[in-house]
Amino acid sequence: MADRGATAPAATGSVAYLLKGYPRMSEIFIASEIERLERAGLSVRLYVIKQPDERARHPVVERIRARPSYLPAVDSVSGTSLARWLRGNLRPFVPSIATVARRRPAGLARATAAALAQAARARESRRAWPRKAYVKELLQAVALAERLLAAHDVRHLHAHFAHGCTTVAWLASMITGLPFSFTGHAKDIYAERLNPAGLLRRKLLAARFAVTCTEANRRHLRRIAPEADVHRVYHGLNSDFSLLLDSRAPARSPNGRLRLLGVGRLVEKKGFDVLVDACAQLEARGIEVEAAIVGEDGDHGAVVRRRIAERGLAGRVVLAGPKSQAELLNEYRRADALCLPCRIVDGGDRDGIPNVLVEAMACGLPSVSTAISGIPELIEHERNGLLVPPDDPRAMASAVARIHTDRELAARVARAARATVGERFDGDRLAGRLLELFTGAGS
Repeated sequence: MADRGATAPAATGSVAYLLKGYPRMSEIFIASEIERLERAGLSVRLYVIKQPDERARHPVVERIRARPSYLPAVDSVSGTSLARWLRGNLRPFVPSIATVARRRPAGLARATAAALAQAARARESRRAWPRKAYVKELLQAVALAERLLAAHDVRHLHAHFAHGCTTVAWLASMITGLPFSFTGHAKDIYAERLNPAGLLRRKLLAARFAVTCTEANRRHLRRIAPEADVHRVYHGLNSDFSLLLDSRAPARSPNGRLRLLGVGRLVEKKGFDVLVDACAQLEARGIEVEAAIVGEDGDHGAVVRRRIAERGLAGRVVLAGPKSQAELLNEYRRADALCLPCRIVDGGDRDGIPNVLVEAMACGLPSVSTAISGIPELIEHERNGLLVPPDDPRAMASAVARIHTDRELAARVARAARATVGERFDGDRLAGRLLELFTGAGS
């Protein structure tokens, strides 16, 4: 791993990060990125669209020097008229509108025209009303612009996730004249409904550069806008997990069963229903199994619970809920294999490279996943893990059975997995690549 104490000379001025929510337990990769950039010498300002709604937080958040500045809270625009929404939500933005209109009238006019044009462009039909969401995002951009102008030292604006948050950054950039960039991840770049009527292409062309976390994503974005400057920067192992790996592993206590682990929210793209079916297949082959699925509940949770009951696996496949990074490390160390049967769902939603795969491989845990999206950029079949087709529980069961019976294969992929993370997914080195991009953005 890179030297955690190393720093680079700070670039002149600050980079403003715009996030939809902060801190978020599910977005430790963003908090780790900010912490590493600060440690490398970058001055960061942090602006957040939504008010905090989670009490739990990862330790890395406490190591971040930048304090979040929250934009005014707003109600959802769904299910109400624009006039009624404005009556209930406009007042906190009036001072910002007055300040920005005085200091950046031309920029405000450009952003207003762009937002209204997009609202009209994105209508569901010619007779439909313009999309109200862009009025909300324009107001949020005005509030952000006022804070950026007051900060004086901000030289660049960066947003995470390519839909609403980046739209706000794009409009704020128009108002202030500051360059902006953004990081695209998964659904936010593949689901057209999140960036309708060519919006993602316009943002790609307007941005100084874009970042994404897989080569598959980079190719996708370049197809949308071949002229855009798009960079692949993997997430890498998060800061907290990197520190925890230095701790001594407890002695394993095998109980004769094959111990499987799945990690992620209970959403369809994770494919945990396939994992349940694979466990049933293994039991039918005479291999005793116990499995834990760690992560927050989600809209696929009922399907997974029903599948567990239907397969008669209650008590052997357990939905363990979310766990801290330290608790998750213990789960990796207790397991025989990580199983992540990811799939692409209707609308294009998919994972990029699931961060939990990087964590498991850093622990030397053999991993079985699917050959979709950016996963083959991390896992090379039979070298540092196993890949199977999506939605194929029989193939998943066979791959896991190989790890169970072929101890030489399991040991070989475990060693190669650790080496892959150390060589290509070192978080400090990857943050250094982002630092180079931000330093160049200021030139």
